[in-house]
Amino acid sequence: MGPADKFRYKLQTATVVEKLIAINVVVFILFFLIKTIAFLFNLPSDFITEWLVFPKELGEFVFKPWSIITYSFLHSGIWHILSNMLILYYAGIYFLNYFSPKKLLTFYFLGVVIGALVYMLSYNLFPAFEATGKSYLVGASAGVMSVLVGVATKVPNMKIRLMFLGSIKFWYIAAFLVVIDIIQIPFGNAGGHFAHLGGAFLGYVYTKQLAQGNDIASGFEKFINWFISLFDASQKAKPKMKTVYKKKGASPYKTKVPIINKDEKQQKIDAILDKISTSGYDSLTKQEKDFLFHAGKDK
Repeated sequence: MGPADKFRYKLQTATVVEKLIAINVVVFILFFLIKTIAFLFNLPSDFITEWLVFPKELGEFVFKPWSIITYSFLHSGIWHILSNMLILYYAGIYFLNYFSPKKLLTFYFLGVVIGALVYMLSYNLFPAFEATGKSYLVGASAGVMSVLVGVATKVPNMKIRLMFLGSIKFWYIAAFLVVIDIIQIPFGNAGGHFAHLGGAFLGYVYTKQLAQGNDIASGFEKFINWFISLFDASQKAKPKMKTVYKKKGASPYKTKVPIINKDEKQQKIDAILDKISTSGYDSLTKQEKDFLFHAGKDK
């Protein structure tokens, strides 16, 4: 298997979380390369960025409505993207144990949208921001907070092991980050913190509604499914049906494949989740981690 085949295989087997992180990292590197080249040759570097960042002014947003999504793929620096991607990676791993990959995309991008709207509303509602000049929103934090708070709301008492801190309940981590955003509002980047809180609010409300059987974002999820289908080659060119003739008396199977019915599978998932709740994710065996991972992808 050559490098190209390995890359193609990795791309095909990557989780939705890994793909989101990869896209964010590639865009980050690309834009900083553009800025570096522009700096070296004294060229303007902001003309592209200005069309992708999300503005606080409604009048400006009308002329670039796509910015309500594109802003989330831009980051202000290495620490900005590093912190966002780390939180997304660890929150996403647990998220996929309870929700489908498409639900993760719905939480993520709807959190991005709600975060942007809360950012715009706050800058045009509170008197403290009246004298503020041009302001733009960048970063995936609102979407990341939506995923994090979503899974923390789903399994608040599940513990995860953090370096130097031991096992901590999921909702402690989410609550800590929300409180930090609230505290930091008067000290700078107020709009960014409001966006984070908007994403967190969406993650909480959406999870609670799903628990009651109400999918309040079903329309948004259908749009995401349609958008993904535009890039899904497997949907455009499905293989033709092939007729197979079987010899008389021949066995239809070469090997026997063990089948686990839904009840047995759910019982095994519940047992593993109970183990995580009491002893943490790191206490699982490799087989248990693999089983939980594939069970999350099959939803």
